[in-house]
Amino acid sequence: MGTDDDMRTVVSAIPREVKDGFGYDRIPWQRYPHFYGPGEEVPGLLAQLASGDAEAARRALGTLWEGLHHQGSTIAVAALAVPFLLRIAATGSPALRASTLRLVAEIARCQHFGDGSREGLLQVAEDPDDAEGTTLCPVDWTIQAARTALTADLHLLFPFLPDPDPEVRSATAFVLATATGGTPRVSSALHGRLAVEDDPAVRVSLILAIAQLAREDQLNRAPEDGQAPVWARALWSDAAQPPETRVGAALAWLCLVDDPVPDGLRTLLTDPCTDRLGELFQQVPWIPPVDYRNGLRRCIHDMLTPEVPWNSA
Repeated sequence: MGTDDDMRTVVSAIPREVKDGFGYDRIPWQRYPHFYGPGEEVPGLLAQLASGDAEAARRALGTLWEGLHHQGSTIAVAALAVPFLLRIAATGSPALRASTLRLVAEIARCQHFGDGSREGLLQVAEDPDDAEGTTLCPVDWTIQAARTALTADLHLLFPFLPDPDPEVRSATAFVLATATGGTPRVSSALHGRLAVEDDPAVRVSLILAIAQLAREDQLNRAPEDGQAPVWARALWSDAAQPPETRVGAALAWLCLVDDPVPDGLRTLLTDPCTDRLGELFQQVPWIPPVDYRNGLRRCIHDMLTPEVPWNSA
């Protein structure tokens, strides 16, 4: 498998001036198809997304979602689009910013449809042996390339954390959670935002993002709290915290450790009041891929009773 098939090499070779100048003609799109057609179509769609035509931009974004992230999976050419999607999010229509950022985050993580397990909810890497038949590029290489690309552009992402739109703030946390470098800086920024965040769904997104970074880092360290599991347990154990914060922290803690489920946590997650948070949790980017109707309930089921088949009824 040559370097032409390794998206990690191809994406990292894109010069900064090409990304900043939207130099689509300098990118080898033609080598890499998207899920529904040739890669040469992607720069035109990106240009439409960046245009001032609101309807054309909306249609282009929908087509990009279909072509770059089909049925929860990503494809090699999607990694090439990441640097441009981030710049379009910064300069394009604010109304499409959240969805554009969510697309970047989905490109940069493995498929999560139906997986609300302790092992799966915050997992980022794909099986290294899973190769794309169309490009011979392992999906994990594509994910790594996308993560490296967005990590190189953290300066574009941090300004979105205080964005007036809560959906943008949640989507920003979703993207930042896939960063591969600067983990202390990213985690510190997320903690800082959590300290002042007043939107319940965004608070949960920030908590899951902090936990995902710690899980990926394998050091389980949060700057303010020493270890991420300690921090998460303190949050879910604190009855003074808002219910959504406690439940989000409970899910985070379960993903960070292999410990048996404490009675207090089980009581929290099975309380009828927790079930009433379902609609709120569907606004958290991690949750809809697990189940588009009952994501929170599915996560709780998969984490507390993994041996029991899921029944959404």
